[in-house]
Amino acid sequence: MAQTHTEPQVAYQEKVRPSVGAWVLVAIGAGSTALMVLPVWTLGAFVLPVITFALLGWWMRSLTVTIIVTAQRLYVGEAHIDRAFISGALALDTEAARTASGTGLDARAFLVTRPWVKTSVRIDIDDVNDPTPYWLVSSRHPRELAAALQP
Repeated sequence: MAQTHTEPQVAYQEKVRPSVGAWVLVAIGAGSTALMVLPVWTLGAFVLPVITFALLGWWMRSLTVTIIVTAQRLYVGEAHIDRAFISGALALDTEAARTASGTGLDARAFLVTRPWVKTSVRIDIDDVNDPTPYWLVSSRHPRELAAALQP
């Protein structure tokens, strides 16, 4: 689904797409289907990998997340929040992101993480009507995203 917003000034924008390594795994997985069906269906050894790659490729594309920061809002995929409720943003390196999404995770946090992106941003939320303490968002450019969210 396309991300739409009417705010003219975009301070930051990023598309978090699957990595090249993830696409290589999709290709290997699709290719391995040929080996499974070759003994029983020779034509299927050519057809099935193409169909499998197309389906896995469609699924992988659906995992792409668009992050947009404007003067008024933060959009992460389909989710959005007014910037007035963002009290801070912290760029997390690989080790800090691993801890934040593992042993340091608050179960009430809103997560938009992708396993092929090792860095993330913790976005603190200050809204008395929302029990979510923070968003944890995968980003390949966490410093730039955190800077764009500063008041």
